[in-house]
Amino acid sequence: MNAIPTPQATQTPSAAVRAPLAGDAPLARSLTALVREAALYQPMAEGSVLCVACAHRCRIKPGARGICQARYNAGGVLYAPWGYASAIHADPVEKKPFYHVLPGSTALTFGMLGCNFHCDYCQNWDISQALRDAAAGAPPIRVTPDDLAALARRARARSMVSSYNEPLITSEWAADVFKAAKAAGLVCLYVSNGYATREVLAFLRPWLDGYKIDLKSMRDRNYRQLGAALDRVLEGTRMVYEMGFWLEIVTLVVPGFNDSDDELRDAAQFIRLLSPDIPWHVTAFHADYRMTDRDNTDARALARAAEIGYAEGLRYVYAGNLPGKLARFENTYCPGCGATLIERLGFRVLNNRLKDGGVCPDCGARIAGLWQTPAQA
Repeated sequence: MNAIPTPQATQTPSAAVRAPLAGDAPLARSLTALVREAALYQPMAEGSVLCVACAHRCRIKPGARGICQARYNAGGVLYAPWGYASAIHADPVEKKPFYHVLPGSTALTFGMLGCNFHCDYCQNWDISQALRDAAAGAPPIRVTPDDLAALARRARARSMVSSYNEPLITSEWAADVFKAAKAAGLVCLYVSNGYATREVLAFLRPWLDGYKIDLKSMRDRNYRQLGAALDRVLEGTRMVYEMGFWLEIVTLVVPGFNDSDDELRDAAQFIRLLSPDIPWHVTAFHADYRMTDRDNTDARALARAAEIGYAEGLRYVYAGNLPGKLARFENTYCPGCGATLIERLGFRVLNNRLKDGGVCPDCGARIAGLWQTPAQA
């Protein structure tokens, strides 16, 4: 953890906190001005604080940072990022991927800097590892919640998404963005590793509608390599479902890491026990960042994973990242009559036969998902 000077009583955090992060000094200086006091923490003895934004539950001493490197204790007060984004894009919501949320619509997506994991194969490592790796990082883009809501309106987006890095570590900022997004009639979504606490989920629940979790493995030894513990991911996933968020789960199928039949079956069984209506996306790995020692995932491996999901009783299983090679697993089918309801090619919706509210036009079965914005419901 990096040491941070404690500000004097008359100083603001942005004026007083000048310790460098793991990245370059200009990035560190720009970020120390973009903070507010966190909501997700508890004071402890001798000026320490307990951060409850993620399941690491860091006990942070004065002048130190949490594991994520983005949240820090200055003078017994926990500060969290606010007022910037590292990336802002208007994308198809299917790219997140959410297949049961407003199909074919645009999502305004923003990311921050930092992460509470350190995955060697991270495909967004340039921003997620920016506070640990001097080779990563980009200048922050100063924005307000109203700015992001206005960008969403200009892009004709129907949802606002916090993604690209781990959104849990900047949940106070996300909540403020989502308040502005809700006022604009948008659905609000998280793309997360699921390392959540009950406190952070309760904090987000009034503003957050849907939650996509990356279930990276069903083996604790694998999660330990990423800086986490499997049981906390599984508990976080259960809480997300039980607290009423719309949930979709993604597993990046990495050769030699998590792609055995047994492990994929364990993942499918875990999801089915929560609900067979939770969509499971199995997606293709490509060599990136510090994991370049293995082959990319091929279509046959994804088809095998998807077939395991269906065999274990899941109703909606999708194989992604290889457009056109797995057409059977790109579409949404009615679990009642088998009709093709949503036909896709990659991130494009070619045909959507669902009736208002997510009803199969052939048999009347109701399909689980978020099919309307709040204004339409």
